Amino acid sequence: MSFLRTVLNNSVIIHPPGFYIIGFETFSYISVYIIFLAFVYVVTLVFNILLIYIIARDHGLHTPKFLAVVNLAVIDVILNTSTIPSMIKTFIFKDNFVPFNLCLLQMFVYYSVISLESCALAILAYDRLIAICFPLRQNSFNTLPIMSCIVGLTWVYSLGRVAYSTAIMTRLSFCNSVRVFSYFCDYAPVFRLACNDYTLQWSVASTSSIVNLMAPFTFIVLSYVSILVTVFRMKSVSSRMKALATCIEHLVLVGVFYSPIFIICFMCDLLTRTSVC
Repeated sequence: MSFLRTVLNNSVIIHPPGFYIIGFETFSYISVYIIFLAFVYVVTLVFNILLIYIIARDHGLHTPKFLAVVNLAVIDVILNTSTIPSMIKTFIFKDNFVPFNLCLLQMFVYYSVISLESCALAILAYDRLIAICFPLRQNSFNTLPIMSCIVGLTWVYSLGRVAYSTAIMTRLSFCNSVRVFSYFCDYAPVFRLACNDYTLQWSVASTSSIVNLMAPFTFIVLSYVSILVTVFRMKSVSSRMKALATCIEHLVLVGVFYSPIFIICFMCDLLTRTSVC
């Protein structure tokens, strides 16, 4: 394997042609897992594309809420497409080699959409907050232009921040192992293979996790605290149930998205002395 050498700040930086994704080698029931992933991918793709088509065709659904829903659907499609097809390809063709630049691209896309999905769930919480807590001011605080601006800003922020995180990976030198202990080109497992100092990459990854995940999650929690306070002040039981019913789908999405992340973070905290996380 021939390594590419570049010079950065008078230091020789060694970039390998690519990495070998070896997470599948330790998975006991990989065939069942791949079949499940393929099923999830197809269902997610079909459902979200159908949802986007319906909302785009029906002008009555061109509202701030459904703009936020379309935003989330687009992000879901990109998120699943960034990882699942490559996993299926690795299993079917037994080809676990990923070129260096393609690895960085996958890393960029994956973490961009993770940040975007977290922000998209916070945007939906904002929509519910305005609709339930400030119904008389909804036409002032939650219009289509305002929602478009919020969605656009989250895209600019997420893409810009992750672009920087990915760009600094090129400062690392990989002169030893190129075997990535993950199921795709994951950020931390890759930078931990570097043979030079990766303190900057570790700091950026830690900061991004707090800002891109915990900040939206905190906003969601605070939004629902305000929503619950408003709901329990309602005199009519039917009004309370109707208001809470509009939040159920969003709460399910929040649980599905954040629960695995918090579980993984908890497990990684327990395994910090190993190379698993």
